[in-house]
Amino acid sequence: MPAAPRIDLKAARARMITVIEPVVTAAGYDLEDVSVSRAGRRHVARVLVDSDGGIGLDDIAVVSRGISEALDAADDAGSEVLAGEYQLEVSSPGVDRPLTRPRHWRRNVGRLVTVNGVTGRVTEASDSGITLDDRAMAYADLGPGKVQIEFKRMDQADFGDDEDEGEGEEE
Repeated sequence: MPAAPRIDLKAARARMITVIEPVVTAAGYDLEDVSVSRAGRRHVARVLVDSDGGIGLDDIAVVSRGISEALDAADDAGSEVLAGEYQLEVSSPGVDRPLTRPRHWRRNVGRLVTVNGVTGRVTEASDSGITLDDRAMAYADLGPGKVQIEFKRMDQADFGDDEDEGEGEEE
């Protein structure tokens, strides 16, 4: 079985971005990241997309088809984006993605985050920075932030209607 052709993964990533970014943008989403790696005989291309309103599975499927068509068209036109076989994976960033851009902070207003050793709730995200609880912080002073996973607090939990009390009891 022939081995996958050797390619410069950094250059392949740059070629992919050139081909797929217009597709993602035209669909109304942000291209968050692209990575290319080897997996045996083939390459794996991972694409992360997101938007201010989030992105659902149906949206990811539509964007994935558009990206695949753009890559195929580029190959048909002689612009070899990835040499040989590849697997395309399109998804949205997980909660563990570092908050590094203003749009990341904007999308997490109301969430508990940790940044620069401080944990607090993002109450506002503007063009110049964020407000973490009552503390204003400029983007230039921020390192990567991390969303903290919160489970519903007991005082906010919904345990159902009180009308069901006694259900199943015999009279």
